[in-house]
Amino acid sequence: MGGPNNITPTYAATAASLIFLSAATVATFALYTRKHKKTAFFRGSNLLPPPKSSTTCTDTATSTGNAAGLAPIKYKSVKDCELSAQLNIKDLECAHIHQANLLEITDLGRTFKGANVQNLSQMSSTTSGESIAYNKLLGHQDGIIADIVRREGLPPETKVYVRAGPRKELHFEPEKVRAAIVTCGGLCPGLNNVIRELVNSLFHLYRAQDGVYGVRGGFSGFHDEHRQPIMLTPALVDQIHHEGGTILGSSRGGFDIDKIIAFLEERRICQLYIIGGDGTHRGANKIGEECLKRGLNIAVVGIPKTIDNDVDLIDRSFGFQTSVEAAQAAIRCAKTEAICNLPNGIGVVKLMGRSAGFIAVHATLASGDVDLCLVPEVPIVLEGERGCLPHLVQRVHEKGHAVVVVAEGAGEELLGESGEKDASGNKKLPAIGEFLKSKVLSYFKAQGLPCTVKYIDPSYMVRSVAANAADSIYCALLAQNAVHGAMAGFTQFTVGLCNNRLVYLPIPLVVATSPRIMDPVGRTWERVLSVTRQPNTAIRLAKNKITSAKTFL
Repeated sequence: MGGPNNITPTYAATAASLIFLSAATVATFALYTRKHKKTAFFRGSNLLPPPKSSTTCTDTATSTGNAAGLAPIKYKSVKDCELSAQLNIKDLECAHIHQANLLEITDLGRTFKGANVQNLSQMSSTTSGESIAYNKLLGHQDGIIADIVRREGLPPETKVYVRAGPRKELHFEPEKVRAAIVTCGGLCPGLNNVIRELVNSLFHLYRAQDGVYGVRGGFSGFHDEHRQPIMLTPALVDQIHHEGGTILGSSRGGFDIDKIIAFLEERRICQLYIIGGDGTHRGANKIGEECLKRGLNIAVVGIPKTIDNDVDLIDRSFGFQTSVEAAQAAIRCAKTEAICNLPNGIGVVKLMGRSAGFIAVHATLASGDVDLCLVPEVPIVLEGERGCLPHLVQRVHEKGHAVVVVAEGAGEELLGESGEKDASGNKKLPAIGEFLKSKVLSYFKAQGLPCTVKYIDPSYMVRSVAANAADSIYCALLAQNAVHGAMAGFTQFTVGLCNNRLVYLPIPLVVATSPRIMDPVGRTWERVLSVTRQPNTAIRLAKNKITSAKTFL
């Protein structure tokens, strides 16, 4: 440790981090605002008084001793004036948050008279006969700061998300709750997990006894006479989390607002849980709006589901980690084929990723065996100084083989965009995998090099498997907190992980910037380049890609 005047940049940076951490803590636990109302939580030096130790310029060492005989931990205290001398005032200003604006969730209690019963924190009795109580019930002051990364130039304000969890007061009388669950869009690992935990939470956490309907086959199941709903019980869903897919089935399209509302009214549904992507959430928001317009006291809750991980604002969607893990098998097979098919074997793997290449990117990083990764966010250049084909020749020359991972939505700048769309309104994608295979073969032949290319398309395999352990836990947390929010009377919201904390997000806010894409000039893509060593074609067209993108992760 140096003298009092020998303050290294490390201590200065640490002090600045501590100042911001204190600010984040205060804002997190001191939240209360109304919609569009800004509340000042702290300003300047009045945030927190400096610790007593900061008024001395002497080194101090604290040693408590322990059985393991570890060396004592030393702490260094400095004067505020000396700290200021090391840090530019702008360095501290960027860490200050002067305003925190809570993103409120639509509350049915402001329109309808609720049951207003106290949440007694009583779960179903255990086998020993005792009841299990929640350790904490949340109130209006619980929130999670959105912008936790601070840098120079940012405004001194931040959004705050409503923290997810059980509330002190319930809008619905639990025993009289009748709910419905529907899964829409494509498959994704964890769908059955979410269904199971929704049912168990309704029955066991709140003792809802009036029935839980399972709507079959997506939105069309609300009105298709050939797909009658099923009654979901804890016994029925007990083992479904071990299987991929969804017990309810799924489909695209079929959205008819009048028929959906008629279903809800006829069966006296008061809570509707809709599991799907950004398109499905747009439909969920319309249902919520229509319920309010018609004076229906119904909580409409979304749970974000997307294999592409492109729903905005949340850290990740459930099933994404499982899909990345499942893709590893295909990449290993492609590598085996490339190594064993002599000479100059190349394995090409196409993974899902319509407009965002998150699966391809994360699968590449997890594998470590990929030599070329192609995604929709970064233009494909075939030949020339930054061409991917000369890069493959070089990698084959160095290793004797190469592995390529390509997202299904990559290469539209080469193949053009299709005018055809599916039932969900998604444009059909060109066959990038076959195109890339033919181009590789042609280029190697033109170079006078023999080449064998094996093409593997595991697209549907990575989305139809059962959820892994991490996603299983995540699904349980999403489902439980969705039920907590609905019981409290929130509507038109979705639940997700933000800054590693579960929050409630207004659906209009989520769909406004979805689907998101990967930042082509961000750190994630830099990591990919460090693994594959491929030329960076994001540089030349990065500006055009950025201006056309809605959101980056």
